[in-house]
Amino acid sequence: MNNMKTGCALLLLTIAGPALADDAIIDLTHAYDADTVYWPTASGFELEVDFKGVTEGGWYYEANTFRSAEHGGTHLDAPIHFAEGRQHADEIPLERLIGPAVVVDVAEQAAANRDYQVSVEDFKTWEAEHGRLPDNIIVLLCTGFGKFWPDRQAYMGTDQRGAEAVPLLHFPGLHPDAARWLVENRSINAIGLDTPSIDFGQSAGFESHRILMEQNIPAFENVANLEQLPRKGFQVIALPMKIRGGSGGPLRIVAVVP
Repeated sequence: MNNMKTGCALLLLTIAGPALADDAIIDLTHAYDADTVYWPTASGFELEVDFKGVTEGGWYYEANTFRSAEHGGTHLDAPIHFAEGRQHADEIPLERLIGPAVVVDVAEQAAANRDYQVSVEDFKTWEAEHGRLPDNIIVLLCTGFGKFWPDRQAYMGTDQRGAEAVPLLHFPGLHPDAARWLVENRSINAIGLDTPSIDFGQSAGFESHRILMEQNIPAFENVANLEQLPRKGFQVIALPMKIRGGSGGPLRIVAVVP
């Protein structure tokens, strides 16, 4: 049995080691702490110290309890979040969460209009320069808003909390027409961006969520460091907390750039 375990470990090293040795690994995840940005109606992140110090046995030990809404910080929106009968967080195939990715950069447009919605034309402009979006691709939308994290006023348009704050939200998102174009004309595995929602802040119907998630396309929100990525030619690994029956959850997402 020990030999079998050793053999498996060596095989994994052989496969993974050389592939990553010369690649840059870029963390696309905001850390969770008291400043983490959450939707105005959601409770924030809490970390409660259970024990921190030297035990009676003489060794050092730390352990904590954390509390978090599913949808806050860098997180996954599972399709069930906006589409009845679609996949929960634990049901999303890993093939949708790991694979080649591209960046569509709309930071210039979003800087001029914080309510900007990524359009079909933005995707066509990307394709005119880089070629047709490959099938089974992960699409990341860089609005430039990651630079405002964790300043809620600058990042979301308001630092108020509660239901009365929702109409005050102003940040970029994906236009429903572009979401519809993606599901009808291209084949994407997942989509993410550096704002709190795939739908822009002033959305009342969350139509882009509904269009994408009806097709079991998950979304990554509050993604970090997208400005550090090339426009194509890299891989993404996006692994959420595997919450059985969850509508989403905290996400650790990284890019592997050759």
